[in-house]
Amino acid sequence: MKVLLLYPLFPKSFWSFEKTLELLGRKAMLPPLGLVTVAAILPQEWEYKLVDRNVSEITEDIWQWADLVILSAMIVQKKDLLAQVQEAKKRGKLVAVGGPYPTALPLEAQGAGADFLILDEGEITLPMFVEAIARGEKSGTFRAVNGEKPDVSNTPTPRFDLLKFDAYSEMSVQFSRGCPFQCEFCDIIVLYGRKPRTKTPAQIIAELECLYNLGWRRSIFMVDDNFIGNKRNVKLFLKDLKPWMVEKRYPFSFATEASIDLAKDQELMDMMVDCNFGSVFLGIETPDEESLTLTQKFQNTRDSLTDSVHAITRTGLRVMAGFIIGFDGEKSGAGDRVVKFVEKTSIPTAIFSMLQALPDTALTIRLEKEGRLRSKDGNINQTTLMNYVPTRPLEEIASEYIAAFWELYDPEKFLDRTYRHFRILGEAKYPDKGNSSKTGVDLKVIQAFLTICWRQGLVRKTRYAFWRNLFNMYRYNRGGISSYLSTCAQIEHFLEYREIVKAEIEAQLAEFLAEEAKIKVQTPQVNVTALAS
Repeated sequence: MKVLLLYPLFPKSFWSFEKTLELLGRKAMLPPLGLVTVAAILPQEWEYKLVDRNVSEITEDIWQWADLVILSAMIVQKKDLLAQVQEAKKRGKLVAVGGPYPTALPLEAQGAGADFLILDEGEITLPMFVEAIARGEKSGTFRAVNGEKPDVSNTPTPRFDLLKFDAYSEMSVQFSRGCPFQCEFCDIIVLYGRKPRTKTPAQIIAELECLYNLGWRRSIFMVDDNFIGNKRNVKLFLKDLKPWMVEKRYPFSFATEASIDLAKDQELMDMMVDCNFGSVFLGIETPDEESLTLTQKFQNTRDSLTDSVHAITRTGLRVMAGFIIGFDGEKSGAGDRVVKFVEKTSIPTAIFSMLQALPDTALTIRLEKEGRLRSKDGNINQTTLMNYVPTRPLEEIASEYIAAFWELYDPEKFLDRTYRHFRILGEAKYPDKGNSSKTGVDLKVIQAFLTICWRQGLVRKTRYAFWRNLFNMYRYNRGGISSYLSTCAQIEHFLEYREIVKAEIEAQLAEFLAEEAKIKVQTPQVNVTALAS
């Protein structure tokens, strides 16, 4: 069996970082970890080729080579997944789909022509699919029974050898699945459950060893939706990871996602820093406690959010954070309150989105019962209006959203936040990293540095602050300069992306308001006075 593993395009988004990646000659932030894991679970006597459409195009020779095409996608990749299913069917190929998007909305992929729906988690449903193929079946749907979740300690090491390493900025590794919390809007607990399941320390270190032997020497993103969901097992892993990192002379730096209660466990934060975790993404969502309580994100209401962010930063973990506007009962000025919180906590990278009701979440179920769901087609991209009727005017929320996004990524404010954040991080938190797969000068890095100096230090109005901050970083935090400049480079993407956000949200809002006006005109007006008489 010759299998083409096909990963659909991502639209431009907050996380696509095209302009920043261009500086270093990379094509995408992260590889398709799901598909290389699929390749490891499927029979190893099959042949595999992987095409990530964010990195390269599919040639006609590859289409013709394949007996079977397997695609995986998240909801934001919906458009290209459906298009590629149709392209494969035009060529008479058997097509199988899986991943978060087909699992949530299987009829859409089936309607595009997919023959096999491999839903839920592949450790359970891929063997069912292989058995069907062995029987000569040409179609089928495979689902876990009664919500069964696999034991990920049996998941094999992903086929990292199928990836084009030079195309990616970071590599992906997964330690756990699931999250113990119950946030109303979150689809992670729907897909993976509320009981975090983890790999064993030996298992995850074997994956890192594989990447090391293949020559990877850059950052690794632990793609867990909540890395600290099972704190006991995380500490066991970090305890074993530390001597491995020391032995290999710190070949990788790590980043991950975690809940804000990380701030309450100093031992855990120290262990992460000792293992060269450099940054963590926090789902803060909003500084409004009433909204956090309503959406059942209770873990964010137990302690001061500001104090928690500062505690994590002081330990040596650069904070990235997610924020949302549009919660029920939200008071006017929510966008401005998010901006003030971000400035107060000096968070450089703040992802900001309008709330979306995603398939099968508690939020979607509630809104549907209340008759407020406009569409089940939720999309977590930052250029999409909310897909439900909010409790305050949509135009007010959209206006606040655009203004806040614009202000968050003002070049001067972003540079100032970044500098303040790295000064809080401090130099002593960075372990010595002496290993590298390459020797000599990296011309791409030098070119990127010179480009940043030209744009931020000469062309833009940030010129004075850029050189002052860089000098102070060299003086007080020399060990953090590389990470600092990498974060500064993000503004190259955000400057363009905030223009896209403004244009697309304003266009969608105008279309929405025109449609609302049209409905009002077409709706017969009731004469209340006549009825009363």
